[in-house]
Amino acid sequence: MNRQRAVGLAAITLTAVLWGTTGTAATFAPGVGPLAIGAAALGIGGLLQAVIALPSLRREGRSLRSSAETVLLGAVSVAVYPLAFYSSMHLAGVAIGSVISLASAPLASGVLDRLVDRVPLDRWWALSAVLGVTGSVMLCPATMESGAGLSAGTVWGVLLGLVAGASYAGYSWAVHRLLGRGIGRGAAMGSVFGAGGLLLVPVLLATGAPLLASAQNFSVAAYMALVPMFCGYVLFGFGLTCVPASTATTVTLLEPAVATVLAVLVVGERLNALGWAGLAVIGAVLVVLVCAPSSPRTPPLADALGTTPPGPASSSAASSSRPTTTPRRPAALPPA
Repeated sequence: MNRQRAVGLAAITLTAVLWGTTGTAATFAPGVGPLAIGAAALGIGGLLQAVIALPSLRREGRSLRSSAETVLLGAVSVAVYPLAFYSSMHLAGVAIGSVISLASAPLASGVLDRLVDRVPLDRWWALSAVLGVTGSVMLCPATMESGAGLSAGTVWGVLLGLVAGASYAGYSWAVHRLLGRGIGRGAAMGSVFGAGGLLLVPVLLATGAPLLASAQNFSVAAYMALVPMFCGYVLFGFGLTCVPASTATTVTLLEPAVATVLAVLVVGERLNALGWAGLAVIGAVLVVLVCAPSSPRTPPLADALGTTPPGPASSSAASSSRPTTTPRRPAALPPA
């Protein structure tokens, strides 16, 4: 495994850890609804992504306009994801909602890779996806202490979890697609998440009053917007420059594992032997992906970091070193 892939996997792993704190953080604002939490977290976080990316957005405006359909798909996915994700946890419970949402994401991402880009997925991705989904499913019954059983709310929660997983895969694929067309990381993330944040503003205005009802509620919203969402997605965007979207979404299956550990340590929930075994299986996902061979066609790390200076003097070098058609794919696969 080369250095670029290792750094990318490390960035996405840290992202998963940060995202895994959101469920526990939300318990400190019990009077705030799931729509308000979701709109505040990713709406504000998305707008901040656009703010820090303004120079890149201006510089690459023409390229973004030529990829408007991809940006729009990513923006809609960004807007749908938090609303579906937090509503799923609200209706079906944190364990079921998070597991369904996150376990379905790498599968949906793999479908996008296969059907849209017509690229077969290798056995390393298949093994890691199977392990991740299996481990997540093992966590689900292990953390269901309430015994609420199947209800209409649970069914709707599961369906919304599937919507969340599909939308998560959608914006991951969109960002990776923009990167693969030679658009810089800042412009790709800023356009997709900034536009998605704008779509979430009306939801935040309609549902966000409880966030201002107390200092604690406001602090929870500020933490979720600035740390897991803003900082987390900065890391996630960097990771997508180094590994494919299908790999990235598989690594983030670590999120329910982190969420479960925090629920045990902070919230006071209990985890049985099946749950601990599920955590071990999810941990094996990262081992598999770290051991996977790297593609010899992967661009150098300097290019992934965006260190090639912009401007006419570097335009020819940039066009020759960056992919201009489809995103990078898993190791040992032919280009699309």
